[in-house]
Amino acid sequence: MHRLPFTFVLCLIGARLCAQEPVVNTSHGHSTSLDGAWNFIIDPYENGYYDYRRQPLPDGFFKNEKPRTKSDRVEYDFDTSPTLSVPGDWNSQLKELFLYEGTIWYKKSFDYPVKNGTRLFLRFGAVNYSAVVWLNGEKLGEHTGGFTPFSFEITRQVKERGNFVVVKADNKRCLECVPTLITDWWNYGGLTRSVAIIETPGTFLEDYAVHLKKAGEISGWVKLNGPRLQERVSVEIPEVNARISVQTDDSGSARFAFRAEVSPWSPDHPRLYRVRISAGGDTVSEKIGFRTIETEGTKILLNGRPVFLKGICIHEEAPFRSGRANSREDALTLLGWAKELGCNFVRLAHYPHNEQMTLMADSLGLMVWSEIPVYWTIQWENPSTYANALNQLREMIARDRNRASVVLWSMANETPLGDARLQFLKGLLREARHSDSTRLLTAAMERRYLDRTTEMIDDPLGEFVDVLGCNEYIGWYDGTPEKADSVQWKVAFNKPLIMSELGGEAPYGNHGDSLTIWTEEFQERVYRHQIPMLSRIPSLSGMSPWILMDFRSPRRQLPGIQDFHNRKGLISDRGQKKKAFYVLQEFYKSFNKDH
Repeated sequence: MHRLPFTFVLCLIGARLCAQEPVVNTSHGHSTSLDGAWNFIIDPYENGYYDYRRQPLPDGFFKNEKPRTKSDRVEYDFDTSPTLSVPGDWNSQLKELFLYEGTIWYKKSFDYPVKNGTRLFLRFGAVNYSAVVWLNGEKLGEHTGGFTPFSFEITRQVKERGNFVVVKADNKRCLECVPTLITDWWNYGGLTRSVAIIETPGTFLEDYAVHLKKAGEISGWVKLNGPRLQERVSVEIPEVNARISVQTDDSGSARFAFRAEVSPWSPDHPRLYRVRISAGGDTVSEKIGFRTIETEGTKILLNGRPVFLKGICIHEEAPFRSGRANSREDALTLLGWAKELGCNFVRLAHYPHNEQMTLMADSLGLMVWSEIPVYWTIQWENPSTYANALNQLREMIARDRNRASVVLWSMANETPLGDARLQFLKGLLREARHSDSTRLLTAAMERRYLDRTTEMIDDPLGEFVDVLGCNEYIGWYDGTPEKADSVQWKVAFNKPLIMSELGGEAPYGNHGDSLTIWTEEFQERVYRHQIPMLSRIPSLSGMSPWILMDFRSPRRQLPGIQDFHNRKGLISDRGQKKKAFYVLQEFYKSFNKDH
């Protein structure tokens, strides 16, 4: 059967994924937060969007109508409805919404001092999973994908007083979605990250990249948006007296390169420099670290030197409370625990985490693996599924392309072999290389046994990534912990390997002997046999055991043990460290002495 090439199919999917408005970043000078209390209406039948014959309503909830006379019938009222906190998921805020999947309508009223000559953008950090957005009853647009930012220009619609934003947020899982119907994490719904109005000049810096090309040389590019696309653009690092001025072309784009003596960013010295970019009336300023990341055979080189990635996986789960992590404090706690463990690396699974995590990783000196939720089995041959994954990849890269901490973009996790899957992921890899050539590309793959004691990593995808990722659970899903003592590993590619998952499960405080499953002692035993096995793999360049902290999952139902939690965390969701935490900490802290 003849299939259209993916690149051509994308143009047939529709403007929602092919031609979104620019995702204005938060480095622009003037930002007005819309965080706080938003009124909400639960709508499982989508009555506010469709009529009883499932035809779109011309005057649905997005109109925010009020009765004009005593006889008018309006069957909803945002202003007398309860509120939810934004940013935040609805599942953890109200007991009756704990398991809810479907539509919830959000509404926020605001005034805004409109200024001549400025443009305004309404920016959402993320809405899980699909969002339709209106301002003052006029549709702004739609977005699909629960973990990446999006923006709509609202310059024309905003009034001095009496504005209202309405968002239809829907977290229903679907077969063609990314991720698809089955995951191993909680499907937190709603406006899970911050919402803000970003103010820019008429012509503004839409996007830019600034990175270290090689020692002493900074390079990058800028892209303008607006009526005056041919402008002089200056890029400067005041602290080292480095500056360059370039002229954009008629598309608003320009590349640049200039000399600058900067100290390289690394986990030991996470040096950040204030970078200021100016064009016409627009200026952005943010702290950026400069480093190189590359491979040489089976080694990963950070700033030209081999580095072993001592890591841990993390889910975007809030410590000490239920729900999604979304704040600077959450990031500081989670990444602070990773540092205490002895990590120089974190895998942010299985979707792009909130911006505070990568910003904090920059400051703390933690290298980051960031990935999109192409997870387990999705519709590999569905063009709209591919377009969705591609869009999430582009938005992840666009958001974090200037974060020194992010060293790996991951395309997928534990996906089954097959030609359609391979073509799908190769397409994503091509896009990632085109969008950002300054980072390494990977995916978390599975493995197979050649015989009872020989594991082989030979996924065909390994030919196309820079770094191999592999998930294995010897001692938990695969035999007893002692099985690791006799297992040998073979790798079909001369590339660095990161063992991206391993571990076992135990609730904090559940003690017993080391032969008894679900105890801390059994989990500790898994780690004590894993570490010597991994140390025997010649091409191993890193590891990120599963997982830093316990997290909610609907797949984990064992009463009294799991209770809707995956308990593979080295730390409980209340911050209590399990025995296995100290085993891994001891290994990481002795690593530099022994290697």
